[in-house]
Amino acid sequence: MLNNFFYIVNVCGKKDIPESWHLGFQEAAAPVMEEIVFFHDQIMFLLVIIVIVVLWLLVEALNGKYYDRDLIDGTLLEIVWTLIPAVILVFIASPSLKLLYLMDEVVSPALTIKAIGHQWYWSYEYSDYQEETLEFDSYMVPTSDLNSGDFRLLEVDNRLVVPINTHVRILVTGADVLHSFAVPALGIKTDAVPGRLNQAGIFIKRPGTFYGQCSEICGANHSFMPIVIEAVSLDRYINWMLSLSNE
Repeated sequence: MLNNFFYIVNVCGKKDIPESWHLGFQEAAAPVMEEIVFFHDQIMFLLVIIVIVVLWLLVEALNGKYYDRDLIDGTLLEIVWTLIPAVILVFIASPSLKLLYLMDEVVSPALTIKAIGHQWYWSYEYSDYQEETLEFDSYMVPTSDLNSGDFRLLEVDNRLVVPINTHVRILVTGADVLHSFAVPALGIKTDAVPGRLNQAGIFIKRPGTFYGQCSEICGANHSFMPIVIEAVSLDRYINWMLSLSNE
């Protein structure tokens, strides 16, 4: 199940099946997630270099018969090993600050959707288009009802449909206990707290179907309330919205 959660993505109808050695992120579908992946890769690159250098110094220190008398008490050495970590922290802080600003709230979103966590399903509300709010529940499809090629524990009966290349704001709350609205491919992980509205902004760059799950332990069926976001073109989104309003 964890492999499905972290690594499966359905892009333009094609399903990318993970391998047992697949240890990377999902393919990013939003600019924020692209920056998260870039930041992760940069930090890992620095960590590998630091670990190799430190291990090499330890091996040399343990195997050497002699040592420099200035190694234990040397002003220049202490200055060097203080400045080097400071420079490394600057390289880490720069993309981190950029990422924080990118993850900031959307000022004027084109679409606002409300996601409500329940024990144990999600419900969604569209309230931007007409006086009557369009809302529906999204339950996990039982294993016995899955079609060929569907993902076990990840398929739902009603998907959350959003248009691509559109700034979307998702308001997240809980109806009973704590939940968490998380879709890794879009870089979203927002707590659903009863009595409080949290928000997250997404901008999906390509069509596809993106899977997530509740990421806050919320009870016995915590593992059985998946999230499925289907990103479509604007024309298909309008047709879907019209069909939903006519039901």
